[in-house]
Amino acid sequence: MNRSASLWPAIAIAWTLACVVLVAASWGDLARLKFPDPDDPMRLMQVRDWLAGQSWWDVSQHRLAAGAMHWSRLVDLPIAAVILATRPLLGQAGAEQAALIVVPLVTLLAILALAAHLTRRLAGSDIARMAVLIVPLSVPILYQTRPLRVDHHGWQVVLALAALLLLAGKPTIRAGMLIGLSLAALITISLEGLPIAATLCGIAALAWAFDPARRASLIAMVWSLFGAALLLQLATRGPGYVAPLCDALTPDWIASLGVAALGTTLATFAGRAPLPVRIGVLAIAGAAAIGWLLFQAPECVAGPFARLDPLTRSLWYEKVSEGLPVWQQYPSWAVMTVGLPIIGIAGAVLALGRCTTEARVRWTLYLAALIPATLIAALVMRAGATANAIAVPGVAWALSAMLTRARAIRSVLPRTAATAAALLIASPGLAAVALLGFPQTQAMRAAQERYAAQGRPACADGTQARAVDQLPPALLFAPIDIAPDIIVATHQRAIASGHHRNMAAMHDVIAAFTGTPEEAHKLIAAHGAQYVVVCPGLNEPELYRESAPNGFWARLERGERFQWLEPVAVHGSPVLVWKLR
Repeated sequence: MNRSASLWPAIAIAWTLACVVLVAASWGDLARLKFPDPDDPMRLMQVRDWLAGQSWWDVSQHRLAAGAMHWSRLVDLPIAAVILATRPLLGQAGAEQAALIVVPLVTLLAILALAAHLTRRLAGSDIARMAVLIVPLSVPILYQTRPLRVDHHGWQVVLALAALLLLAGKPTIRAGMLIGLSLAALITISLEGLPIAATLCGIAALAWAFDPARRASLIAMVWSLFGAALLLQLATRGPGYVAPLCDALTPDWIASLGVAALGTTLATFAGRAPLPVRIGVLAIAGAAAIGWLLFQAPECVAGPFARLDPLTRSLWYEKVSEGLPVWQQYPSWAVMTVGLPIIGIAGAVLALGRCTTEARVRWTLYLAALIPATLIAALVMRAGATANAIAVPGVAWALSAMLTRARAIRSVLPRTAATAAALLIASPGLAAVALLGFPQTQAMRAAQERYAAQGRPACADGTQARAVDQLPPALLFAPIDIAPDIIVATHQRAIASGHHRNMAAMHDVIAAFTGTPEEAHKLIAAHGAQYVVVCPGLNEPELYRESAPNGFWARLERGERFQWLEPVAVHGSPVLVWKLR
């Protein structure tokens, strides 16, 4: 295996081609700021407000009546850097567009480079060059790194890959410290990264149990994780951020990391004990950390969404596809999420049986990370990009083995068919799109057809709600999914977006649109809104109509009128607006 050859020419070529395709495919969306997810305009607004003078410590969105946020400033830094660097030349709007292009594509470059170097560490440079081909064929990775996708998910993939790359290398003190730093940044950005971070920590601890010579690296990792998490907490949240919340890194979580670091350090003094004893003392250390969290913050064990009321849970949380398991997804989405990781597991198992003794340890560590990452992605679809990125080395090994066999076939047609089959197996997500189509929710498709049959216009996406900029500045009572689109491109304000810290306001929005007109009037008036705004045909209002056929929105949508509402004409958009009398 050639391990010395540079991978950067292959990385640069693959990245450049991917950039050209992604920018070309996203050009129309860039021109009108059509974001792939409501979190992206909210992230841009967070950076805008910070650069306009909002405190570094304050990540709330003050254009929303209920705009408390739990996001980390770490993700804002690269976006702000590009805006500040290009604003003198391009102006504010041009600088923002530059950031919306550059930041996701730089994230893609980091994933490409890390996946390629991880593959070289496991299988050599020849197979690593195949890794740079596989990354751009992963739909979940491309979705999280396409232009306009500036939220935190891409950076989670980068940091998880960086930690795994270091874990698969020599167990030095420096490597342990860098692993801890990577994982601290990962969970500081979002506690969504906690399962994969805990997995990698567990793998490092078990690796010590089988090889006590890894003690120094393990201790460096756990204390670096604790120390970096504490420092990042202070740097990004401030010393006053001590609220007992469960959706971000808070003192209770950091204290649990400290208990884990102390317990792991004490456990490593059993380095000369038999293997079962070493594993047992590690289990005690882990149980102590979990026990501390249970004692100090038992409400956090159920997760940040446990406090949602039944209405908000059923009509929001359980309808957000990225948080659902694969068996509740469209078939094509399910294949795109776990197809590549399954191929990666198969490739890693085969590689493990054919590699040298030296490489077997690295492949074992890798497989120990890939299998849990795949299970996490199967349970929560948003983790699919991380699992796909981790799967790349196993898929690259499998692809290399299949292509080697294909090239050995003498007949041209069978050889061509075998080569095509190998490429198809290595890109199950694209194959699923080709065979099953790209998913569109049934509710939205049915709504478009129903509105077309009635000769009425319907919104194709949330950008059409921005026509409310024609109205005088006001507080709008609008569905939560279009609130980010409204505030990012207009001078209007809204009630709430789909972010759980504002669960009371979210409940009011959902309850108003699904309740009786009288209940809706009370809720809308209580918030002081001047207008009611709905973009008909989108998923959220269709969900309200179907769940409450005689509710406020369903009756408005059928054409009923109420004395306390006055229709307002908005030009150039299907968006519907009513003014409170």
